[in-house]
Order: sequence, then structure tokens, then C-alpha cells
Amino acid sequence: MKKTGIAFVILLAVSTVFYFIFDRLGGNNPIEIELVEASPPTLAGKYFIGQPQDQELGNTFRSIETLLSLNPGKKIHTIYFEEPKGKLDTMKVFVGLDLPFAPADLELLGFAETRHMRATIKRNKWVMPSPDQVKKEIEASAKSRNLSLSGIFIDRIISESEVQVIAPIR
Repeated sequence: MKKTGIAFVILLAVSTVFYFIFDRLGGNNPIEIELVEASPPTLAGKYFIGQPQDQELGNTFRSIETLLSLNPGKKIHTIYFEEPKGKLDTMKVFVGLDLPFAPADLELLGFAETRHMRATIKRNKWVMPSPDQVKKEIEASAKSRNLSLSGIFIDRIISESEVQVIAPIR
């Protein structure tokens, strides 16, 4: 009986420490969702179609990161048109910057929608919610406002601890 009591106290102490760490990393910060009365930003970037472990995916991101260094204040945006379920599945992703023009080697991606939902997540990368969880919260917020989403979700990377997800409204 004494061993069970000691084990319980240790388990309680460890759980408390882990919860405190989770909280300090922002794990309890809410996902802030707002309706924005403006078109999503026009993006200049590149498409990648292939498998996640393909070296070309890294090259695509590096080329946009290089362009980012030449355009201070801009942010990297990604759109996963097809997300892979495993390492060998094909994915289709667009990686770009919020630029009003496209340099010669990039494609311009604009949006006809005039409004969008924007979710802001401020948490350490270790306690970020899953993309599916964020999408579900955006969809629930849109539904509660009687809005219809286009089905596109744009990830905007602000910093290592802040991400925005933009969902155009039809």
C-alpha cells in the first residue's frame, strides 16, 4: 500500500511538471480566429509535386527562403493542395511570398475571394496544434457565421512560435 502511495505522488509530481512546461510553451494559448474583410495576399512562388523525401522539396523551400532574404518584412506562405499520408505518397504544395509581382522564375498565385478567415496560433513548435485541428476550428467558426470556405488553407509562417492560417471565403 505504501508503494502505491509513493508511486501516485511521483506520478502526480511528474504530471504537474509536464503540465507546467506545456503551459509555459504556450500549449494553453487559444487559436485566435477572425474574419478579415480583404482578399488573401497575392503570392509569388513555386509548386512542388513529388514525394516528401525528394531533395527538390528542400530546394523549393531554399529558393523561397533566399527570395525572403531579399524582401525583408515578407513572410513564407505554403498551400498543401495534396498532403501525403506517408513517405511514398505524392504531395502537391505551393511555397511563396506575399509579393504583388512574380520574379521571372516564379509563378503568381492570386485569389478572387474578397474575404478570408485568419487563425493565429502563438505557441512553441513543440506544442503547436495539428493542421487538422486548426482546420476544424476555422471550419467551425465559418459555419457558426454561415460562411462557406473555398477549401484552401494557406499557412503563413510569422516566426518559429507564431503561425497564421488563412482560409479564403467563397
